[in-house]
Amino acid sequence: MELIRQGKVRDVYADGDDLILVASDRVSVYDVVLPTPIPDKGAILTQLSLWWFGQVADLVPNHVLNEDVPPEWKGRAIRCRRLDMVPVECIARGYLTGLGLESYRGRGSVSGVQLPPGLVEADRLPKPIFTPTTKAEVGHDEFITMDDVRHAVGDATANDLERLTLAVYSRGAEIARERGVIIADTKFEFGRDASGMLILADEVLTPDSSRFWKVSDYAPGRPQWSYDKQYLRDWSSSLSWDRTYPGPPVPQDVVAETRARYVEIFEQLTGQKWSS
Repeated sequence: MELIRQGKVRDVYADGDDLILVASDRVSVYDVVLPTPIPDKGAILTQLSLWWFGQVADLVPNHVLNEDVPPEWKGRAIRCRRLDMVPVECIARGYLTGLGLESYRGRGSVSGVQLPPGLVEADRLPKPIFTPTTKAEVGHDEFITMDDVRHAVGDATANDLERLTLAVYSRGAEIARERGVIIADTKFEFGRDASGMLILADEVLTPDSSRFWKVSDYAPGRPQWSYDKQYLRDWSSSLSWDRTYPGPPVPQDVVAETRARYVEIFEQLTGQKWSS
């Protein structure tokens, strides 16, 4: 097999007509891969994504073929079909936090979507919004508007991306809330198969791609306790580093807490016991 792409977390191999998507234990913050891996992270991301693909299969087809992969990647990799990826990060937001909060404080809007005045950190939005960004190979993604998306991919595709993004987010948010979890925001990637159909790809509603909060602990106006990578971001923000490569080594207590949160959200959402 040929390694055709190495991302911050995932490695993509070509295997005949198929692709093998391997999730590593690497972790990144602020687009910098840190030197310390998080044990079991890749397997948790893969298994949680597979679970979610099943939960939303009636809304949109996905790229998964099967888990027939080399033994050394068992549990952390999937065999998937090749797609022509859409050059847009499709982000859904149901709550005001992160870069969305920063944009709102500066402009009163996110990705051109005007929001009501007076919102505070972690407020639930009147309804979920589609806030796309660029998909940067190097550096940071940047907010773009629906007009930008239409210009890049055409009106029909832009409308489909918004519709599918919000549909998958809403389904996921409903399922998660029943399990005591708020999905504050998330990002998806889509591609087209050989027939031109839009396909959900990459990962879905994982602690790398989403913000997960506890329903029982939720209170607007302050940062929320997170099951996701936000814990690691907050730790790194407490250090005096300039958010450029190489990132700081992660202490073992922070590694252990990060892994514990990933395990907990897997178990909370799926109802399955994690077994590494």
